[in-house]
Amino acid sequence: MSRRDEIRSAARKTFGWSELLPDQLTAMEQLLESRDVLVVMPTGSGKSAIYQVPALLRPGPTLVVSPLTALQRDQVHQIAESEAPEAVAVNSAQRSRDSRQAWESIEEGDAEYLFLSPEQLAREDVLERLDEVSPSLFVVDEAHCVSAWGHDFRPDYLRLSPVIERLGHPPVLALTATAGGPVREDIVRHLGMRDPVQVITGFDRPNLYLAAQWFASDEEKRQAVVDWVAGAPKPGLVYTATRKDAERYAEALGPGAAAYHAGMKANERKDVHERFLADEVDVVVATSAFGMGIDKPNVRFVAHASVPESLDSYYQQIGRAGRDGERADALLFFRPEDLGLQRFLTSRKLDEDGVREVAEAVREHDGPVAPRQIDEEVDQSHRRVMNNLNLLEKADLVDVRDGEFDYRDDAPEDPAAEVAEVADKQKELDRTRLEVMRQYAETQSCRRQFLLGYFGEALDEPCGNCDTCDAGTAEEQAAFADAEYPPDAKVRHREWGPGRVVHREADRMTVLFDDGGYRTLSLPAVEEGDLLVEDR
Repeated sequence: MSRRDEIRSAARKTFGWSELLPDQLTAMEQLLESRDVLVVMPTGSGKSAIYQVPALLRPGPTLVVSPLTALQRDQVHQIAESEAPEAVAVNSAQRSRDSRQAWESIEEGDAEYLFLSPEQLAREDVLERLDEVSPSLFVVDEAHCVSAWGHDFRPDYLRLSPVIERLGHPPVLALTATAGGPVREDIVRHLGMRDPVQVITGFDRPNLYLAAQWFASDEEKRQAVVDWVAGAPKPGLVYTATRKDAERYAEALGPGAAAYHAGMKANERKDVHERFLADEVDVVVATSAFGMGIDKPNVRFVAHASVPESLDSYYQQIGRAGRDGERADALLFFRPEDLGLQRFLTSRKLDEDGVREVAEAVREHDGPVAPRQIDEEVDQSHRRVMNNLNLLEKADLVDVRDGEFDYRDDAPEDPAAEVAEVADKQKELDRTRLEVMRQYAETQSCRRQFLLGYFGEALDEPCGNCDTCDAGTAEEQAAFADAEYPPDAKVRHREWGPGRVVHREADRMTVLFDDGGYRTLSLPAVEEGDLLVEDR
């Protein structure tokens, strides 16, 4: 039996899947050949299957690093409904008895899948137990969280590389739905992936109808959201920028709607989550705290009552609609003034004293030190410690080896100036990322061409399934694959240094620069002023 036949047989007998996509098969084959694999596939395209099937064909358990307990719970439940071996999760929200039973199932060989949060991997007792069970696959879900270029950077993901090496570097599978070129490079580097096979499918979700509505007043916009959602096919999701708005919209929409946000108690959030999956709630009105990994195929719409902070976030959130392949709506309710709220919500104030405290703690060790040791020596939360260590690394003030930090001999005693420069670059990236979101909301060209172009994918013709195409304002765009600066091309600017083309239209292009963030450049100005050169 060939490798592919073996994979198909396991998928059919265990999960009941009669067909696998070619890209799924390619990734599965490479994992069984002990290769590292990076997979970028649209939300709802079956990324989880890529580890679920090979796990059956390799000795030893599969470790899945997953960022949210709700996401872990969904995946454990999905596996439990199949003929696959047991799946268990260990996280801080569990009772100690449940965690103990989960570890026993893994250690006795009864469970094949172990879901952990990255925070769990900071604990030495967890690492020792992993040493004992020798995972045969190391899966990183939502892998874009490891990249500071990404929209959902989580410093705890930076600890994964040393854990992978400590476990003998089993095959690593990194999964994400949102990763352009810079984010993919960060994922490979930060996870220490070895010559990974990259399986990157198209970003398009052709069954999603893309639209945006512009409003001058907040009152007008709020009423439009309520009226549209009330008449839309259900179930659906409404995203808001604040907890207060989530509560307010849920109340206006009536008993079929429920709010969901991080200010609610854990059991309340779990109840809303489970009732939504069971079709007992028609509409969930949520902040971005809801939805990562939600596997509900029949969501008929995702509406944004407020503009999100980036097109990355927007793409990920609308990807929760229409996973059954049927028509679904992705509607953005846009008021220019809402951009100011997002600028406030995403603004990052540098804690210079906190950075100095962490830098001093690292320097006093006079050699490599693990983050958990720094945790014990400074008066900061673990998340703040990891954020500050990341700033020190990006400022080239510390070297990182095997997950440990070593203050460089040539680094200044006071890191404030260098770290402030790094923080300013990050603020500029956030600002320009929001500007691209504004451009999407206001574009008169094909909305799908704009969205896909942002991720470096050229759509040759207008899609015919968005509001600008329906209105006749979408201008046909040429295919730029053979142009001088195609999407994903590396370039260099006289002022902003190296960058990568993320979107191109007939008269303009958007480039993500290392030092300047996202910049939209006039093509005539580029050509006349010799502003860019290819950076090979």
